[in-house]
Amino acid sequence: MLRRVLIASVVLIGAARSQLRHTKQGKAPKGLANGIEATVLYVRNEVILPNVGPHGERFVPYLLSVFFFILFANLLGLVPYGSTATGNISVTATLAIVTFFVIEAAGIKAQGLAYVHTIVFWPHDMSLAMKLPITVILTPIEIIGKFTKPFALAIRLFANMISGHVVLLALVSLIFTFATWILVPVPIAMALGISLLELFVAFLQAFIFTLLSSVFIGLIREGAH
Repeated sequence: MLRRVLIASVVLIGAARSQLRHTKQGKAPKGLANGIEATVLYVRNEVILPNVGPHGERFVPYLLSVFFFILFANLLGLVPYGSTATGNISVTATLAIVTFFVIEAAGIKAQGLAYVHTIVFWPHDMSLAMKLPITVILTPIEIIGKFTKPFALAIRLFANMISGHVVLLALVSLIFTFATWILVPVPIAMALGISLLELFVAFLQAFIFTLLSSVFIGLIREGAH
């Protein structure tokens, strides 16, 4: 895990320095730095800020960090003899739990005392006789809803990343199951196709986790705007 963080840090810091150096020279960044800059701008301007809502710049560093951590963890899992950190439920659960606290902190910051309404459902436009039973029924649902968000984030990322490896193992095992060289090219070709698909999934899952986190933060902040 530490190696993945170090690799991601080295690549991103190197790209930032390259971008700064080219900017001082009045030139556009090139190569990897250019690609990372384009990715950062797209995720920031098209994913995070529109979904987080007004004054959402304070959440950009965290959400970008989560995006690139998941992306690098997914990609390094495709390297021979490498392992996918996000294929471990403890890793995805940790990411989801940290995101859960960020979401709730954003709600407290934006809504103040009104944050309690995200826990206790209290319909203001009904009579007291209707408010009480509805509150008793819907408040537990509101509380459960808070915990289903991080649960969905953790399970979605874990399941999508582990499923690709399971399919690859199943395809490779066909070689040993049939024990014949004639069928070797077939599972290898299929495994290669799955590997290319996993490359796409690596980017997609980092994108989805960041998108959903941004949406959840935006939803809980919405009551204050």
